[in-house]
Amino acid sequence: MALDARLIGSRSTGDATYWTGLVHGLAALETQTRFLLYSNAPRPPGIPEGATFQWITLPTKSQRWWSWVAAPLAARRAGARLWHTQYALSPLACGGITTIHDVSFLIGPEWFRTKDRLLLQLSTPAAARRALAVITVSETSRSEIERLVPTARGKTYVTPLACPPWITRMAVNEARSVVRDRFGLSEPYVLTVSTRWPRKNMELAIQAMERIPEDISLRLALTGKAGWGDQSLGRRATALGYVEQDMLSALYSAATLYLAPSRHEGFGIPLLEAFTCGCPVICSAGGALPETAGGAARLERSWDPAAWADAITELSGDSSKLGALRERGLLRARDFSWTRTAQATFDVYQRFLT
Repeated sequence: MALDARLIGSRSTGDATYWTGLVHGLAALETQTRFLLYSNAPRPPGIPEGATFQWITLPTKSQRWWSWVAAPLAARRAGARLWHTQYALSPLACGGITTIHDVSFLIGPEWFRTKDRLLLQLSTPAAARRALAVITVSETSRSEIERLVPTARGKTYVTPLACPPWITRMAVNEARSVVRDRFGLSEPYVLTVSTRWPRKNMELAIQAMERIPEDISLRLALTGKAGWGDQSLGRRATALGYVEQDMLSALYSAATLYLAPSRHEGFGIPLLEAFTCGCPVICSAGGALPETAGGAARLERSWDPAAWADAITELSGDSSKLGALRERGLLRARDFSWTRTAQATFDVYQRFLT
C-alpha cells in the first residue's frame, strides 16, 4: 500500500492535517499491511517508521513529473497494489484511490484563481474516472461530488476527519497569559483560523466586528497565511499571520468565540479544534459545516454582517449561552478520532487488497 506523503509535515493547513492524522491513525490499527510513504522531502519528526511504515524520499525538480510519473512508477516497482493520493491521479498508478475533500471549485469558481480552478476542474473528474475508489470527508461532500462529478458516482466513500493531536485544551488563565505574551492580545477577542482566501470569507468576520457596539471591548484575531483577495482589516481586527501549532491551542482556549464564516467547506477541522479547546463557535451554513458542527455550534445562515454582529454581541455578553455551547462542543469533539478515520480509510483499501 503506497501513499502520497508530500503534504505530511508541511504548512498546507487542512490537507497537511489530513495526511498526518491519517498516517498516525493507520499506525494505531492492528494490521500487517505494509505502508510505503512517498515524498520529495525527508521524513518529518514524529512520523511512524519501522517494518510497517517505510518513508521513501524521491527527489524531483518538477512536482508534476513526481505526481504523474516518478512516484506512481516507483510504487509500482516496489510491488504496491494501491496508490493513494488526492485530486489528480496518474494513469500510471498501480491501483488508484483519490481523496477529494470537496468540489468548491465547481460550486463557487469565483473563489479560486483562474489557473488553480482550471487545473482542478480538469484533473478531478479524470482522477475520479481512473480511481478504484474516491474518498471524501463528509456526507455533504459525497452528495456534492456525486452530483457534480459523474465519474465518481457509486464509488465514493466517507471518512470523517478529527481534531489534530497537537491541539489540546489549556486552562483559560494560562492561555490568556501565553496569548498576551506572544501576540500582545490583552483584551477579549474572537478568533478565526484560515488562509485568507475568498472562499474562507474573512471579510464577513471583519465587517461583522465593525458593527458591534462601541462599548464592547472585543477584537478579532485572524490567523493564517495571507492568501489573496484580502480586504481591509478594519478597526477591530489583528492579523497574526501563520501561527505555529504549539500556539494554536492557546489562541483557541483563550478566545471568547470562534467564527467560521466560510462560504463552503468539505469538513471544517477548525470547528473540532475550537470544540476541543472549549471555545464556543458561530459557523455559517457553508458546505459541510452544519454536518461537522452537529448542533454544537451557533449556526448563522445569513451572510449579512449585521446578523453576525448581533450573534457575536448576544453570545459574548451571555455567559450561560457560552457555557452551553462550550459543553456541547466538548462532547461533539469526542465523536471523532483519527483512529476512526484510519479504520474507515483502511476498510476502503481492503475492498481492493483482498
